[in-house]
Amino acid sequence: MAQGKKRKPRAKDAGKTTRRKQPSGTAPEPIPKINTDIPGLDDVLHGGLPEERTTLIKGSAGTGKTVLGLEFLCRSAMAGEPVIFVSFEESAKAVRQNALATGWDIPALEKAGKFFLWQAKVDRDTMTSGDFSIDSLLAVIRGKAEQMGARRIMIDAIDVLMHVFQDPAKERNELYRLHDWLLERHFTTILTAKVIGRSENVYRYEFLDYMADCIIMLDLRVLRQVATRRMRVVKYRGSGFCSNEYPYVITHRGNVILPVTTVKLMHRPLGEYISSGNAVLDRELGGGFHRSSGVVISGPTGCGKTTLAANFAERACSDGRKVLYVSFEESQEAIVDAMRSPGIKLKPALKKGRLEFYTIMPEALVSEDHLCRILLRMDEFGPDHVVVDAVSACNRMGSEEAAFDFLVRLINSCKQRGVTCLMTNQLSAEGNQIASTQLDISSIADTLVSIRFVESDGCMMRELLVVKSRGAHHSNRCCRYSITDNGITVEPINSETWRG
Repeated sequence: MAQGKKRKPRAKDAGKTTRRKQPSGTAPEPIPKINTDIPGLDDVLHGGLPEERTTLIKGSAGTGKTVLGLEFLCRSAMAGEPVIFVSFEESAKAVRQNALATGWDIPALEKAGKFFLWQAKVDRDTMTSGDFSIDSLLAVIRGKAEQMGARRIMIDAIDVLMHVFQDPAKERNELYRLHDWLLERHFTTILTAKVIGRSENVYRYEFLDYMADCIIMLDLRVLRQVATRRMRVVKYRGSGFCSNEYPYVITHRGNVILPVTTVKLMHRPLGEYISSGNAVLDRELGGGFHRSSGVVISGPTGCGKTTLAANFAERACSDGRKVLYVSFEESQEAIVDAMRSPGIKLKPALKKGRLEFYTIMPEALVSEDHLCRILLRMDEFGPDHVVVDAVSACNRMGSEEAAFDFLVRLINSCKQRGVTCLMTNQLSAEGNQIASTQLDISSIADTLVSIRFVESDGCMMRELLVVKSRGAHHSNRCCRYSITDNGITVEPINSETWRG
């Protein structure tokens, strides 16, 4: 391929170029971009990385700078676009091994001729004599690029390379020379650099910020003994972008960015009625739960929230549906065994593969990790319904704000997938037993069922009330809610059938 000649982008599913058509004679076309296909990142970047320009990824140790850039290269190579990775810090062997942890098989891509991994070494004798330059680096890149037809390159730890000059003026000159050389040959380039200290601007090569066209800042912080990663786009020449901080996690499938403030309200309309598992409760609800809705069952401890949720799961599985049961308080074995007492049998559904559990302590992970793991399980299992028991435990993920964001994104994701999300919510026995918890998720729920204790003739009884059910003409009367050896029973206290 002739040096400096622009290649016409090929259509592909991943790493494709995004161009917007503009009428002739109007304003200049927006800059072309390359889709990263990293979940959430293209939304934040308003389309992807700038094509034939330089992107700088900076951050402190452990933030995932290399992982983010490497994923873009691997996805490009898997889509058929040859790429080059130059490492000045990690060995080639370490890069290959680390990539496998996130699902990227670099040796296979190398064998296919789509990935060139170069562990660049600097001659110490040349450094001492002061004769070092980047000419040899440019020669290798030019040769491999022409051989492979590569126009996407990542130079990892550019600060390590610049440090060998030991002369600030020469560092700046050589880096600008490298930058100009890459631009002249129409490379889409990613550079990574370390930030030392708490401030994003405290690092040796501040002038990199002015040279790069796009800057992505990664941060790792610890709050209340919980470590979280945050990403922020600092600048993007010629393009709009989302400028807020966004949480991100590194999974076995790569990076996942969770831009909650960019999530569009694209919920599916409430679907047909599905049974709650009890015929009387279905009538009180005005027909049952709506498919693709968010359902909250609130009440104090011991009132039977989990029993009602498990009863719903059993009925759904018996109807041929699939249910993902998320538990933050009990193990799978404990739930299955405890439900045998009221006659709810969950083992048959487990054996048939219609019921799957995700059980974990809330403190084990940050809220973003929990959300990613649940969404991955949903993608793999393909449930019709999700049960979360109990959302009140989410406060232990770090903060009330993190818990609320987790639930908002989970409910939003379920609705977009057409999945019903049923959540149990523990209330304080002393407070208002119809109100929601401190998380106040009742406003984002489509259906709210309240269970409370009342004293009658020296006995403690349970009462159930449908507080709200969007899109349904539900009952406003209280019902006696009982847990028996043969399941649950719901009986209207009054014979009147007034509905509001």
